[in-house]
Amino acid sequence: MRNWNLRLGRVAGIPIEIHWTFWLLLMFVFVGDFSENGDANAAFSGVFTVVAIFTCVVLHELGHALAARRFGVKTRDITLYPIGGVARLERIPENPVQELVIAIAGPLVNIVIVAVLLAMGTVLPEHIEDPSALVKSSILSRLLLVNTSLVIFNLLPAFPMDGGRIFRAFLALFMDYAQATRIAASVGQLMAIIFVFVGLSGNTMLLFIAFFVWLGASSEATSVEQRVLLKSSLVRDAMLINYETVSDQSTIESVIQLLLKGSQSEFPVYQALTGEPLGVLSRNTILSSLAEKGPGGLVRDCPLDKLGRERGSRPLVAVSQQMRENGQTCLEVTDDSGQIIGLLTQDNLAEFIMVQSALKYRET
Repeated sequence: MRNWNLRLGRVAGIPIEIHWTFWLLLMFVFVGDFSENGDANAAFSGVFTVVAIFTCVVLHELGHALAARRFGVKTRDITLYPIGGVARLERIPENPVQELVIAIAGPLVNIVIVAVLLAMGTVLPEHIEDPSALVKSSILSRLLLVNTSLVIFNLLPAFPMDGGRIFRAFLALFMDYAQATRIAASVGQLMAIIFVFVGLSGNTMLLFIAFFVWLGASSEATSVEQRVLLKSSLVRDAMLINYETVSDQSTIESVIQLLLKGSQSEFPVYQALTGEPLGVLSRNTILSSLAEKGPGGLVRDCPLDKLGRERGSRPLVAVSQQMRENGQTCLEVTDDSGQIIGLLTQDNLAEFIMVQSALKYRET
């Protein structure tokens, strides 16, 4: 179990995990069915139906993952949430044809499932609009309905859902990747607004989906814009050269003075006797330690974040993504021989991105 996720196992070498909130969905279905008719068998049948549906969701995500593998993109894991599944790819290829294949692979899996069910003679439930009639239908009929709905819904151009990624990949065939992303993100946010209006009529799930589509579209657009801006930069281009460090024997008061007199908000901490790096003292930790221990408290008694280390010759876009995923605020930067030559912080990285954005705006 990692981060409250339960790992079910691996399929084709890809870890399959269940988020802890998924258990709440199963409990909700069981309690709801049992309280409605007092039949435990019916309640377990409802839970089994949910499990069967999410098995189709896993197959959908495996479609994305296996298609990505053909282009050398690994999948960290597939995680099930109450609102669906997420395959965490290491990266989204900027080649539009590759992204198109990866994005469409998931819905194609559902199309295959629909075709198999139809070949078995399965028919859609009657009176789909009636929840009670839907519950009484066979599990195969419900799976046919769910997979048909997944195909239709996932092909809507609601970026960053599958349809939105397909739309972005199509646009990227004819224009700059960043511009294609901005357009797809705008259309995705428009779809989110539509979901809200439809959801207000009684479909609560659409409200949740609208929320995640809106945030996902905005986040993806920002992330792509940053990748474009940092594409040709190295770590050493954005590092701090003149920066302050502190020892574990320093007082909190002395660190506060460093904080106030400069723009630096993260301070590498070193062992006073050996000079070994111990971690990073962040601005939030400095302030909370000041309130707790007073100005005379020592840095050695403060909680420290991990201090990473990277070569200055590494691509900045890869290192910035690594920092974001690992929650790192500060890295020591070294030359190829291992000598420390600077410091890379999230604050300075953000300033570097703003400068690159201003330069790009001037060029256009």
